[in-house]
Amino acid sequence: MTVNTATKVEGFSLSKYKRQIGFISGLLVALIIWNLNLEGLSPEGQKCLALSLMTVVFWATSIAQPGYVSGLYLCCLIIFNVAPAKEVFVLWTMDTMYLVIGAYLIAAAVKSSGLGERIAYKLILKYVSSWKTAIYTIFALTFILSLLIPHPWPRAFLIMSVMAVVIKSAKLSKEDSAKIGFTVFACSVPVSMIFLTGDSVINPLAVSFSGAELSWVGWFINMGIPSLVASILTLILVLVLFKPEGAFKINKEEIAERLANLGSVSEKEKRSSLWIAIAIVLWMTDSLHGIPLGWVTLLVAMLMSLPIIGETLTPKDWGQVPIHVLIFLTAAISIGKIGAVTGMNEWLATVILPSSVPTNPFILGLIIAVISILLHMVLGSVIAVMGIAIPALLVFTNNTSISPLVPALFVYTSIALHYIFPFHHLNMLVGLGEDNGMYTDKHVIKLGIPLTAVVFIIVILEAAWWSITGLI
Repeated sequence: MTVNTATKVEGFSLSKYKRQIGFISGLLVALIIWNLNLEGLSPEGQKCLALSLMTVVFWATSIAQPGYVSGLYLCCLIIFNVAPAKEVFVLWTMDTMYLVIGAYLIAAAVKSSGLGERIAYKLILKYVSSWKTAIYTIFALTFILSLLIPHPWPRAFLIMSVMAVVIKSAKLSKEDSAKIGFTVFACSVPVSMIFLTGDSVINPLAVSFSGAELSWVGWFINMGIPSLVASILTLILVLVLFKPEGAFKINKEEIAERLANLGSVSEKEKRSSLWIAIAIVLWMTDSLHGIPLGWVTLLVAMLMSLPIIGETLTPKDWGQVPIHVLIFLTAAISIGKIGAVTGMNEWLATVILPSSVPTNPFILGLIIAVISILLHMVLGSVIAVMGIAIPALLVFTNNTSISPLVPALFVYTSIALHYIFPFHHLNMLVGLGEDNGMYTDKHVIKLGIPLTAVVFIIVILEAAWWSITGLI
């Protein structure tokens, strides 16, 4: 009894002081790395490594909101003369940043106009009649809306708001309700990988880290099929692992009433539909017109605010663009960019990675997947792992004929699809809790463990598929 009590007290204490422990641990890591004699690493590279690892520890232990931690990292890079400000804030000169901003604004227009909600209700009325069809519809909705709303979080919350009506009308138990909510956020992970604009944050960043060009269609050709297979495998796992405890009988009259309350299609919905259609066409044809996706997305968002032709975005919609996410992205990109400038990436590649690059793409993919997943388990951030792993692997494969997109997309797939705990993937973390997706850690872990096997299946599939598309 005494041992159990002590364990509980100790566990409680660790949980209570997690932020303080993380803060001190991060500082200690930075001080140790800062003062070590690391042969072959420049003074600036050593500073970069110390500050980067400190930041990663801070992110992993959630000592503060990621935006604040990221701002601290950016300030330290400049104050300690690791790199000039123009290098540290290079993301703000790239179209990737404005793709994110434009995506949040377009998502706001789709949500406020009622367009997304209308589509969701119509699909539910037509296709949902059982537990399985409800799960199928969630995946189908996520796929359709991934073209209209280029960010997984507002997309998932919109679908969740609609599924909450389904949960209520079907009178589902608390556990079955949690399974439905979990499915909404779980399916956002693989489905967001199908289109380049499916996740306007991490998808373009993966391409950006590679330093290579990849059009919207190019992404779909190379990543669409593997991501679609990943989505199907995730769907199968959800159906197998999360069976309903009670009967599922939806009251479609209530759904029809909700749809009727939206009224006829409004002018705002029509204008939103038109501008989104224009955006999709411009995204799909970026290899023809040559305008980067970020400028296209931002331009469409700006035009949606103008009188006569727009009238779908208002001044208050700027509040939908989270500044902390932009600062976080800037820091994540800086880890890789400054790491390259200071020689940190090259040093990491020589210290951590094998001495020779496997010529077999299947072996290369599996090695990258293992390294990426191990880093992801420790660091717990998709963007942080990409910022560290992709630049190092580019150095590793630099003297080969392998396209830089290959290691970058292998890393991206391995961590964008992987999670064991909610903090491993923000798509899962934002839906955690009764007020959001209604699910708990145990739901995430239950799917996350077998999902790790799916990661390796998809990496092997990619190696085979890319030999057909010509990427390898």
